Amino acid sequence: MAALIRLSELGVGTSGTVREFPAASTAMVRLREMGLLAGTTVTHVRTAPLGDPIEIKVRGYRLTLRKSEAEQILVEPTAG
Repeated sequence: MAALIRLSELGVGTSGTVREFPAASTAMVRLREMGLLAGTTVTHVRTAPLGDPIEIKVRGYRLTLRKSEAEQILVEPTAG
């Protein structure tokens, strides 16, 4: 297993698999309801000019997250 990094550190255009998700908070529960679960593959699509928010692709749709939310989610970068 590769080293885990924060979702906010995933490079633009690269993908990773969600491995660890923080304990329940209102925002994190909502993200789970939208399909962002452990084992899900995500792709970092783009980052806003000032670095916040970031846009990811998950389960065929695009989702925008605050950088503070993305820092709490750990992903395993996809090789290649």
